[in-house]
Amino acid sequence: MTHASRRTFLRGLGGAALSLPWLESMSLAAANQPPAKRAAFFYVPIGVVRRGFFPGEENGPIPKFTSDRQPLDNGVSVPIGVHPLKLTPTLQPLEKVKDKVTLITGMDRTFQPGTDVHAQCASCFLTSAGTFTVKQSPYPQARTLDHILGEQLGANTPFRTLEFSSNSHKDNKESIHFDNISWYDTGHVAPSMRDPRQAYRRLFGTHELEAYRNITDLVLEDARSLKRQLGHSDQQKFNEYFDSIRTIETQVDRQERMKGELKKVKLAEPAEAHLPRGEYIRLMGDLMVVALQSGLTNVATLMVGPERWDTPYLFESLFEKPRSHHGMSHNQGKYIDDLLKVDRFHVAQFAYLIEKMANIEEANGSSLLDNTIFTYGSGLGDGATHQYSALPIVVAGSGGGKLITGKHLNLSETSGPVPKKKGKIINLKQGQPLANLWLTQANVLGLKLNRFAESTGTLSGLLA
Repeated sequence: MTHASRRTFLRGLGGAALSLPWLESMSLAAANQPPAKRAAFFYVPIGVVRRGFFPGEENGPIPKFTSDRQPLDNGVSVPIGVHPLKLTPTLQPLEKVKDKVTLITGMDRTFQPGTDVHAQCASCFLTSAGTFTVKQSPYPQARTLDHILGEQLGANTPFRTLEFSSNSHKDNKESIHFDNISWYDTGHVAPSMRDPRQAYRRLFGTHELEAYRNITDLVLEDARSLKRQLGHSDQQKFNEYFDSIRTIETQVDRQERMKGELKKVKLAEPAEAHLPRGEYIRLMGDLMVVALQSGLTNVATLMVGPERWDTPYLFESLFEKPRSHHGMSHNQGKYIDDLLKVDRFHVAQFAYLIEKMANIEEANGSSLLDNTIFTYGSGLGDGATHQYSALPIVVAGSGGGKLITGKHLNLSETSGPVPKKKGKIINLKQGQPLANLWLTQANVLGLKLNRFAESTGTLSGLLA
């Protein structure tokens, strides 16, 4: 056992393989080695309702829809710098993990004219290339941060990166740029896993015809043999890990049964529209966390939903019927209360994954979250004005103790009204490029980069 790594695989008769998390008994030297550094991204489409998300904007205006991008003058003046973290109503689900997250305000992106305002939101979120620097595409899109990180952080993992999505709809009327945040390079999308069963098979190697058999049953005999060699604490971790795998299996089965029953009913929308939204997001998130925990990958992305699709979703516990997030965002005056519920709903799913990662212990006594930089964000600051400035960003985890947590880092200050010039609203808010955050994270995770995309420097205020 002393020669086994935390990526040891158990194999059953059916050919299934199951990777294991770190266990003390598996390597005497493990406790003296620093845990792997990880990066994960939780992308939410269509921005947020600002008055519910951002501190100090609770009395801000309810913006009217515009098909063009326009900054919103919220009349708020917040001092630049680090402040205590005060959770707004939308961020309230983070209460239990408040000391493990940092809210970052004042992050801007550059919009490249000539394409739809939504088209660059997701596809360029992890790129943030300078305008017109990419010649072979109408989008300022290049190799995304996750794949740059994966080259180094994933050199010794089975998967350099893993891409997850909670969008199972197949009636897409938009291009792939509206539905993917991970790209190998300009025009070359990294396809995300959307079907829980297929993701389960890919991660755990269930390639046999008996793919629907319980994977833990396939490896049970090997597991029992291994368990007898483990100490008491490792046996507890082992049981917790297997329980989490069994829970995922149960959730996958439930989703498939539910979808099968819904397809028998005559519905106005596709059956997928009626699947419980939170369950689906958490299921894909659980798969992502297990992959990070067991060393299958050190870099992962989870795209909660696509930009500008009209296909509705069932936000369980919020509405009785499926609703279109994008459709509501264009009429905040009418749907603001419902939109605030959706924003809080998304934050609650993010909080669930943070808590899960915080409870997974690593070799040196730290948690999986401690050694991860887990970023929540959207490519728009507001879904009605389509503003590319003042984006909603929350960073969980400290990247091995190198980032501050439990704070609000504000990087821009609003002062006075936003003037107009030739009928266009000019954005005078002096925030920092989102690429500065990506450059900071890359350096903290061990990459020696002097610049990333349109970055102008690193965020010194974010460093511990």
